[in-house]
Amino acid sequence: MSLFRPTEVIGHRGAGRGERDGLRENTVASYLEAVRAGAAWVEIDVRRTADDALVLHHDAALPGGRPVVDATAAECARHGLARLEEALEALPEGTGLDVDVKSVMEDACHAPSRSTAALLVPVLRREAGRRRVFVCSFDPGVLLRVAEEAPGVPTAWMPYVRNPLDQAVAGAAGMGCAAVAVDARSFGLTGEPPRSGRRSVDYTVGVAHRAGLEVLSWCPDPVDAARFAEAGVDAVVADDVPGVVAALKRG
Repeated sequence: MSLFRPTEVIGHRGAGRGERDGLRENTVASYLEAVRAGAAWVEIDVRRTADDALVLHHDAALPGGRPVVDATAAECARHGLARLEEALEALPEGTGLDVDVKSVMEDACHAPSRSTAALLVPVLRREAGRRRVFVCSFDPGVLLRVAEEAPGVPTAWMPYVRNPLDQAVAGAAGMGCAAVAVDARSFGLTGEPPRSGRRSVDYTVGVAHRAGLEVLSWCPDPVDAARFAEAGVDAVVADDVPGVVAALKRG
């Protein structure tokens, strides 16, 4: 069963990274604005706290430098971080959920039941019953655990920034993922000179599709989003949600 209805728009951290039009990333207000602007999905960044709550924050540290994993949920709340439950209650059930799991070093040595992935699995099982949801992560261990403990939830591997296309596609297929997440810069942005040995977008997408993978790309501008869609990319994670939505409609 397909994860996406090509080509779909995923709001990056909600309505876009950083602060856009007064809305800070990874807040309920930002997620709702992305939906209002036409995103079919929102991407959320999930981290665990010192007391094993799940909060929404991209960076490893709070403002001031204290690691999120060393802070309690109450401390995180004082810095304006929302808890995962708040976002899930606020999001319309028809909105897809792209859960970017930010594992931490301590997941390697704390009790397995306290790992970020383990805390998230019950939430994923519940959400999968009422909306489209998938998990993406830079951490292969997260994806393998989700596949084992919540097999109904698709996974997508995000290898790393500017990931080589060969390893991205082969690695996602090898782990049994449903999708591969490709940095737009790995495909090559409009206006950049060709790079020796780099496959074209349509070739890469064709190989991924033959391997049973869907392809999403983060974070192209509207011009490249339309170009990627023409090449068969199934979804794009967008900072400029209205611009990308409009570009895809024109395309």
